[in-house]
Amino acid sequence: MSAGPAALSPWWELVRDEWIDYNGHLSEAYYVLVFGHATDSVMEQVGLGPDYRAAQGASLYTVEAHVRYLDEVLSGAELEVRSAVIGATDKLLRIWHEMWCADTLRASEEILGVHVAQGRSAPFPADVVERIDALVTEPVPDAGRAIAVGPASSAR
Repeated sequence: MSAGPAALSPWWELVRDEWIDYNGHLSEAYYVLVFGHATDSVMEQVGLGPDYRAAQGASLYTVEAHVRYLDEVLSGAELEVRSAVIGATDKLLRIWHEMWCADTLRASEEILGVHVAQGRSAPFPADVVERIDALVTEPVPDAGRAIAVGPASSAR
């Protein structure tokens, strides 16, 4: 992942035994949970953390997400999620997450979040825009990928 002008701190989390599925690997729902925690960390770092949410009654809502499961994760693993802001508008934030374990990329997630205040989409405050602008980096090569199975005629 390329680094932007400023860097986000990574999110660290240990895999719990109860997150392991019947195949002995991290269940897909818990990849999303860990990525959600990483998104919370990004929100905190750009000024949309708990204090902001309590004071302003505003938050970032995920409106789209794309997860890629690339390698298995076992119980007790220490996960590092490296995040980047790969795009933004006055109301939208595009975040890229990579889940690493033992120097191996295990999963990635791309999310699109919308800033919501008083039940409606709303522009980010000026101080948040400044933080976001300082973090925006070029999208990574895998960002924006779509799911495909080949030509429609080969579908069964």
